[in-house]
Amino acid sequence: MQPDAPNAAADPWWAICLCPDWCGACRDYRSSFDALARAHPGVRFEWVDIEDEADIAGDLEFETFPTLLIGHRRRALFLGPLLPRAPVLERLLGSLQAAHQGADQGGHGPTQAGAQAQELFDRVRAARRG
Repeated sequence: MQPDAPNAAADPWWAICLCPDWCGACRDYRSSFDALARAHPGVRFEWVDIEDEADIAGDLEFETFPTLLIGHRRRALFLGPLLPRAPVLERLLGSLQAAHQGADQGGHGPTQAGAQAQELFDRVRAARRG
């Protein structure tokens, strides 16, 4: 967790990158991910090394890296591989946030990502509370 990351209660949006340390694409992506965290203070950005924190990753099978998990409050909204480019994550976050805002105004909100994503999101939130 970044030392100046907002606390989970104050920022209902989460962007979680799941990568092993050996992944060169992930290592290259880390600086862009950290820059996005600074540019979006209302989103809690977390980096999870799936090998060092295997208890968080659980038995999830990863298709490729980086894999991103996006959640809002207590609900997982997206889990999947994403091109390691900051604008791609920024667009995904923006579209999910817009869908959520539309739901607040009577429209349809973003759909939930599924049981596996939800379980993973719950583990990340529990591990990063303190």
